[in-house]
Amino acid sequence: LSAFFCFLMTALGVTAGAHRLWSHRSYKAKLPLRIFLAAANSMAFQNDIYEWSRDHRVHHKYSETDADPHNARRGFFFAHIGWLFMRKHRDVIEKGRKLDFTDLLDDPVVRFQRKYYKSSVVLMCFVIPTFVPWYLWGESLWNAYFLASILRYTISLNVTWLVNSAAHMYGNRPYDKCINPRQNTFVTLGAIGEGFHNYHHTFPFDYSASELGLKFNPTTWFIDFMFWLGLVTDRKQAPKEMIQARKERSGDGSA
Repeated sequence: LSAFFCFLMTALGVTAGAHRLWSHRSYKAKLPLRIFLAAANSMAFQNDIYEWSRDHRVHHKYSETDADPHNARRGFFFAHIGWLFMRKHRDVIEKGRKLDFTDLLDDPVVRFQRKYYKSSVVLMCFVIPTFVPWYLWGESLWNAYFLASILRYTISLNVTWLVNSAAHMYGNRPYDKCINPRQNTFVTLGAIGEGFHNYHHTFPFDYSASELGLKFNPTTWFIDFMFWLGLVTDRKQAPKEMIQARKERSGDGSA
């Protein structure tokens, strides 16, 4: 249960934080929530918020080209993890320089996390998940470290990477059949709502990254709960009429 709780916190630091809040500005969050999401993002250990959001904006702007940091047209392995083992393609660097990221560094939470990123990763990703089970209920340090820290970290990395690989290669395209990103149920379950990827690339400004309704999207549920608490404002959504018109114009007819 401790490892699973850390996994959920890790996931929210990426999905609700680096992705939907800072990369896409799909909603606004007040300071206490931004601090929580930054801490959770350090637990995720997937680069700091600035770097994660910078790469993700470039990915959306130049998806499936050489300027895409994890171009899925180069194969599953490259999109999943191979891109991290190689130098960035020169187009990623050159075209990425043309985008504006000043809004990210205007946020003091982003600047603070970036400045103290290494120490925050050691604390959030490794020390706290290991120390809390050992101190509070007598778990062995061996189990706490390898389960709540290392195994949890490994799983969280791979479910995030599946959004770049599997969700760009396998699934249907009900909103835009002319782009690679797909709707992938498996990825949705693992990445707590990030697998509605054809929708997300069609309407990247939507805070839910999916059509609202009974669909499985824990990240959206979290943001909605924070809205109820008064910590979230200005949730952006694609109007139903816009969604339906896009389905009819460019979808593959699967929904």
